[in-house]
Amino acid sequence: MRFGVNYTPSRGWFHHWLDFDPDEIRADLDDIAGLGLDHVRVFPLWPVFQPNRTLIRPRALDQLRLLADAAAERGLDVAVDGLQGHLSSFDFVPSWATTWHRRNLFTHEAVVEAQAAYLAALGETLADLPGFLGLTVGNEVNQFSGPPHPDPDRVTPAEAGRWLRRMLDACEAAAPGRLHVHASYDAAWYDGTHPFTPAHSALLGAMTVVHSWVFNGTAQRYGPRGAATELHAAYLAELAKAWAEDPARPVWLQETGAPAPHVPPGRAAAFTRATLTHVLDCPDLWGVTWWCSHDVDRSLADFPELEYDLGLFTTDRRLKPVGEALARVVREWRAGSFAPARPRRVALALDVGGAEEAPGRRVCAPGGAFFEAWVAVAAEGVRPAVVPAERAVDAAYLAARGIEEVVRVADVTGR
Repeated sequence: MRFGVNYTPSRGWFHHWLDFDPDEIRADLDDIAGLGLDHVRVFPLWPVFQPNRTLIRPRALDQLRLLADAAAERGLDVAVDGLQGHLSSFDFVPSWATTWHRRNLFTHEAVVEAQAAYLAALGETLADLPGFLGLTVGNEVNQFSGPPHPDPDRVTPAEAGRWLRRMLDACEAAAPGRLHVHASYDAAWYDGTHPFTPAHSALLGAMTVVHSWVFNGTAQRYGPRGAATELHAAYLAELAKAWAEDPARPVWLQETGAPAPHVPPGRAAAFTRATLTHVLDCPDLWGVTWWCSHDVDRSLADFPELEYDLGLFTTDRRLKPVGEALARVVREWRAGSFAPARPRRVALALDVGGAEEAPGRRVCAPGGAFFEAWVAVAAEGVRPAVVPAERAVDAAYLAARGIEEVVRVADVTGR
């Protein structure tokens, strides 16, 4: 089991690439290593690293390598995101793909070729580092593909799949054998019209990545103490397995956090422990990477309110209760206080109108019939898995996952 954190610098947020200070970075990494974590996920800003379609800045790559080396000195492995893309409500798209040079991020050949070259440059920069985990294509790049983005780059599911394969192939060619993945926000799992699909997440890349945020309507509907809120990360981890061809395909909980006011500050530590306790019981979980290491300085303007205080540390590097809660769970896990996850013997059958594009996946969203049935079963103390309805009578598949009983939504809801 891997435990890590998404690294948000304590000074300057991700704009720190413009004023790169190795001493500040080392101090931040000392904070992180002191919690007993084993990896960081880091975020080069795409326009800073590739300001022109044919210019990938060597100095920026050198700075990324310096950060990775500093992490390695502290026993921290490094995962790197490429196309940033989108972070904390801000878009970072280079000028050569916007306004006067507006071209589709997913389908325009010159843009796609440049993206692949950029990912390759990142991979080549770190390929010889033993602690380099791999590349994530980008942070929730799927949000560019449709509503609610104000200026979307429209794409079909087939085009999205081709783009993802092209990006992942570039990552693998540059740094063979590493854990190269892609990451979508939860429209991929919850919106039947969204072109990035659950099948893309569960079939492409070295493992399936989920981002679990309870400000998506979960905490608003069920409350900060609700079973659905505390189970949300575990639910997404189990939902993701329904689309995997390999019954043992790993799942990476790459983002989860305690966003105020949806989770009140006084509740954040308890929410953290509950979230981790539930998700650590999911078989084939590769690891958890908490969002995020340090708060956002309130001198920086225009962030959504919930983004400022998500850190394990304040901007002056004081450990917060949420950081203490995470560190305590990590210590207990490594001391053997948590029982290893066992196969989930009971599964809920999921019908989304076909696995490939899953047009009915709205039932999986908070408030949806499947979501509520799964939470109801879990709240009774059962450990439910998820299986596709079309495989609910596939004895070999069920046996491979250790499932002995399949329950229908109607069996739970009475409808």
